[in-house]
Amino acid sequence: MRGSDPDAAVYYLARMLYAGEDIKFIARRIMICASEDVGNADPQALVVAVAAAQAAERIGLPEAQIILSQAVTYVASAPKSNAACNAVFEALEAVQTRKTMPVPVHLQDSHYKGAAKLGHGQGYLYAHDFPNHYVKQQYLPDGMEDSVFYRPTDNGYEKTIGDHLKFIRENADET
Repeated sequence: MRGSDPDAAVYYLARMLYAGEDIKFIARRIMICASEDVGNADPQALVVAVAAAQAAERIGLPEAQIILSQAVTYVASAPKSNAACNAVFEALEAVQTRKTMPVPVHLQDSHYKGAAKLGHGQGYLYAHDFPNHYVKQQYLPDGMEDSVFYRPTDNGYEKTIGDHLKFIRENADET
């Protein structure tokens, strides 16, 4: 599936089915590939994979082979991006190697008694009150403001995501 060859993917699916591989194991691998290798280039790939896993488990063999084939060929044929996968690995590295700083005070919960005394929520800008439902404000902790973890590719739907992020950032109100 990773190599975008649906013929090879369905062939290896058939080999696993013929050998008696557990359909739950096969479905698990399809879901992982849909997220790890397809990601936001086609967000529907994960939806298809999860639905196929549920359907295959409920229906069982021999009909589950058809469901799994649909998911395998979909994921294999989908545009690929591992940007979301890389993002979480980079963020995990940052968490492991940098001093953990507190959440900015304006983002901290202000819905409990005593929060106001601590300044929680003060200065928070509600994104939906601004054009394009976006406002520039600090979301990452101090010292990490310029960190970038998610770098959308130009593959599939992820190009739309990247274009949207660029648009809202360039057209945001200055506060």
